[in-house]
Amino acid sequence: MSHLQDNELASTAATARKALQKINRVLSDTSTNKDVKVVVEDSDDVIRLPREVAKVLREILVNSAAGRSVGVIPMRAELTTQQAANLLNVSRPHVIKLMDDGILPGHKVGTHRRIYAADVQAYKHQRDIDTRTAADDLTALTEEMGLYE
Repeated sequence: MSHLQDNELASTAATARKALQKINRVLSDTSTNKDVKVVVEDSDDVIRLPREVAKVLREILVNSAAGRSVGVIPMRAELTTQQAANLLNVSRPHVIKLMDDGILPGHKVGTHRRIYAADVQAYKHQRDIDTRTAADDLTALTEEMGLYE
């Protein structure tokens, strides 16, 4: 990566951190479910965002502030098996096996397999929970056996 790209990423991350601090302050007020107003710099324009959209924006800012690239996929979007594999960080044949085994719901459009983004996200969420639970169980077992010292 060039020096110019590094500076651009650092600037983007810094801007995202400042915006994240501000949106966190606004969203921390749980006494209201009002829309969130965003003022456009050097303009009289004010954008009203539904609170749920502002929460999604917060997640985007968290990732941008950490220097991670961000993409937005509608939950009802139909993904190819390759797109699902990319989101899950697994191979395309593994996604197909999960679909064939009924673990990951999908459907066919003609001869092509498709899967909803929401189903991929739900599977990923459950997989993360299962991984954390297994790690916690392993830690407890290791402590019980006295192997932590």
